[in-house]
Amino acid sequence: MVLPDVLLRVGVRCLTVHPGAARRSGPGNGSRGDYGEVVRIGLLTREYPPEVYGGAGVHVGFLVPRLRELVEVDVHCFGGDRADATAHNAAAGLEHANAALRTLSADLSMTAAVGGVDVVHSHTWYANMAGHLSKLLHGIPHVITAHSLEPRRPWKAEQLGGGYRLSCWAERTAYLAADAVIAVSDGMRRDVLTVYPELDPARVHVVRNGIDSTAYHPVSEVDALVAHGVDPERPTVVFVGRITRQKGVAHLIAAAHRIDPAAQVVLCAGAPDTPEIAEETRAAVAELAAAREGVFWIQRMLRTEEVRQFLSHATVFVCPSVYEPLGIVNLEAMACGTAVVASDVGGIPEVVADGETGLLVHYDEAGTEEFRAGLADAVNRLLADPGRAAAMGVAGRQRAGREFSWASVAEQTVDVYRTVRELP
Repeated sequence: MVLPDVLLRVGVRCLTVHPGAARRSGPGNGSRGDYGEVVRIGLLTREYPPEVYGGAGVHVGFLVPRLRELVEVDVHCFGGDRADATAHNAAAGLEHANAALRTLSADLSMTAAVGGVDVVHSHTWYANMAGHLSKLLHGIPHVITAHSLEPRRPWKAEQLGGGYRLSCWAERTAYLAADAVIAVSDGMRRDVLTVYPELDPARVHVVRNGIDSTAYHPVSEVDALVAHGVDPERPTVVFVGRITRQKGVAHLIAAAHRIDPAAQVVLCAGAPDTPEIAEETRAAVAELAAAREGVFWIQRMLRTEEVRQFLSHATVFVCPSVYEPLGIVNLEAMACGTAVVASDVGGIPEVVADGETGLLVHYDEAGTEEFRAGLADAVNRLLADPGRAAAMGVAGRQRAGREFSWASVAEQTVDVYRTVRELP
């Protein structure tokens, strides 16, 4: 790791172009509101609609339209061509290289493309290095939104191999040199400052994720459930998420052996991180299905209209994550009027009001069996009291609409852009 350490010192200590010196003589405030000199943002992300598979992609997909009501936004993403974004991919000759190398080569392409913007704003380690290099090359401020932290996700070594060391280095380098870091929860802010104590706390801001209550709301349609054999009239426990260590799917499957057999268990779980995790999940689901009826595993990423149906008709939504900076999926369930049972990690307690919109279960890595038993107990309590579960669902929808709007997220994000333009 000698070379990355050298580059880290260069990136953090040898930056001579100050953000304040990079100001452009753009069109001033323009017609998009009183936001000082900030008129054009280069937003850098791996995921962007329609290619979305995780929370960061959901965040960017909902944030960008709201940002564009306030400032100009050029989106640079990975994947296929889009009408409203510029796509970047691995350099020729690296198509079969380690995923981290492919990512860094796409970052170089992004860096070359963002000259002329006033601020670069990167999302996840996949784009953080593009933001950092853009700061160095073009002399513009760099803002990072912290959706997760690589050192908190050691299981990614299964996915990236030695590339995980590269992803950790890329993230660290970018964070330590960033002009501002946006954490998606208070818990995430604490985590950022714990992992990167060198950061000035004044440059770490909290802007929580949002929810679009017009996209996620209770629906009466049941055709998606029926198409997968799920009975809309029976009590149902639902999980929606990727098959990754982070989301705790294995804990829920194990806990489901203790969940009331009168309830259906629906796992909307696709996009496994590795073939090994996919096989582990397959074996665990098969064992569960042999022990009880009413087990459904939908092995693809569902469309929003399908997710709405499963969430709206669930008696309980379960989020068993072992690491979760905020957990947009809990907001989606709440917006659909469904009670939530979730682990108490990260920013989840800032979303799920324990005893009001759902029940929180303590997670401790050393107490796996206790956690699984706690999940089953919390779910069973709500299954046994559907009136309480329904009341929590109503309270959850009210809370989601009242406290988590994307319009507010966009306004707060632009306020952060303003702070980096005003740095001394």
